[in-house]
Amino acid sequence: MMENCSACCICKTALFLHSSLDLALTLHRHQFPFGRRLPCDIYWHGVSFHDSNIFSGQVNKFPGMMETVRKITLSRAMRTMQDLFPLEYNFYPRSWILPEELPLFVAEVRMMKDSNPSWKPTFIVKPDGGCQGDGIYLIKDPSDIRLTGSIQIRPAVVQEYICKPLLVDKMKFDIRLYVLLKSLEPLEIYIAKDGLSRFCTEPYQEPTLKNLHQVFMHLTNYSLNIHSGNFIHSDSVNTGSKRTFSSILCRLSSRGADVKKLWSDIISLVIKTIIALTPELKVYYQSDIPAGKPGPTCFQILGFDILLMKNLKPVLLEVNANPSMRIEHEQELSPGVFENVPSPVDEEVKVAVIRDTLRLVDPQKKKRKDTQCPSAEAASEEPPEAAPGAEAALPSLCLKQVFPKYAKQFSYLRLVDRVAALFIRFLGVRGTTKLGPTGFRTFIRNCKLSNSNFSMAAVDILYIDITRRWNSMGIDHKDSGMCLQAFVEAFFCLAQKKYKSRPLHEQVASLVELCECRLAALHGKRLLWGCGLGQRHGALPATATAPSPPRPRHQQVFGLQKPPQLRALVCRDAAGS
Repeated sequence: MMENCSACCICKTALFLHSSLDLALTLHRHQFPFGRRLPCDIYWHGVSFHDSNIFSGQVNKFPGMMETVRKITLSRAMRTMQDLFPLEYNFYPRSWILPEELPLFVAEVRMMKDSNPSWKPTFIVKPDGGCQGDGIYLIKDPSDIRLTGSIQIRPAVVQEYICKPLLVDKMKFDIRLYVLLKSLEPLEIYIAKDGLSRFCTEPYQEPTLKNLHQVFMHLTNYSLNIHSGNFIHSDSVNTGSKRTFSSILCRLSSRGADVKKLWSDIISLVIKTIIALTPELKVYYQSDIPAGKPGPTCFQILGFDILLMKNLKPVLLEVNANPSMRIEHEQELSPGVFENVPSPVDEEVKVAVIRDTLRLVDPQKKKRKDTQCPSAEAASEEPPEAAPGAEAALPSLCLKQVFPKYAKQFSYLRLVDRVAALFIRFLGVRGTTKLGPTGFRTFIRNCKLSNSNFSMAAVDILYIDITRRWNSMGIDHKDSGMCLQAFVEAFFCLAQKKYKSRPLHEQVASLVELCECRLAALHGKRLLWGCGLGQRHGALPATATAPSPPRPRHQQVFGLQKPPQLRALVCRDAAGS
């Protein structure tokens, strides 16, 4: 059974499946608007993981996905990866966070203009929580930012505007690609073989002070351009203001463009972006679904918005956690009277995405896999064979697996993933996403990172300084303590102290390997002592000391005097654990 919380093309997809699959393998869809007592195989939530409380089955949302792909959080994650691998992550525009980085933005733009007087940039300002083009505007100079009270209440990202996009029929357009994140651990990613091309409705001109305000020329958002008198609804996938991406590729191919390289670049962009997002997602995941506890497994369809530059280089604009799955549009029959009209373009792309997502997460698949025992390699590429004649009636999968298929090419980029694993290991309290001072000190001690040049007092100061600054940014006030992004900054700082005169990615990789090695050795020692292999006839080894008597949980023991700020944090941390 599948419980649904409103999804526009699910009905059509389920009917398609029902008519094509053997009844024993069919995914039946029923709506339970007031909930359901018995568990379902698949829960289809409309907005987020927390739409309803579930304890089993599969749900089409990951916890924390909405927060992770917000413009500010995405920009921070991409900046971290750009610091580590600048060439690999040059597909994301240079970004600044407002209001906290406004002085930095002003200073850097001034410096770049001084070094290159011919540089005439344009910038685009995007509200952090905005969607459908709401609140977006273009500027030519940092002084043009609208410094009203709303910038404090509604932070934003300002980015370099792509002034030379690829044009088709003299119009600017972007691409909406659908990506299925089927699993977080192990990481499994699929990309739809077709997507949507969404066009502006006025011929493009490079930005000037006179045309900056012309949203139908510069912004590709469908929800904006549909209100233009020039918007064209077409029954063909090759014409109109919304077309299939495959039709654009055919057109480019006919002009001699290297379409295979373009697809390869897009696949690389998608994988690298997901790699940048997974560390934060794993922290949210362990908070809502702790290891060893019963809970659902997750999958999610994401909408990647990509712009092609004139040289066919793809640029990531944003990632949408809840891409629209509507397959119709409103048509005005008479003033104030509307009806929903089917959209052939949306139907062709979106129905296939939903249909094949359900095929890939089919709850009966595991049972068939266990029965047939196919090879792991074959199972990762295609869904297992269904009953004779059942899958044969369905089209081939429109979703192409790109990870772990291309894992070897991208595994070196997963450094922050390993840092996040260290962070999660020392969180201590299940359900939290913040690391307390005790956990941070335990991390330093267990990894043996303190020494005469970096005392535990210096560790405390590092924790206080970084945590206070990140908490002042208003990222998340639910819990006190160090968030993952703050821990990553602290980890980079430790790596730079320990391994000087190396590139940052080598410094971080070396420190990660050191921490993993020392923690593995510590775990091995604990296993030996737990098995009693370190003791003979109850005697202690010559190098060992008698164990201290157990202390009450509330009692904290420290070897140095702490500043009052840290003592306050430790008290809260102890109370929480």
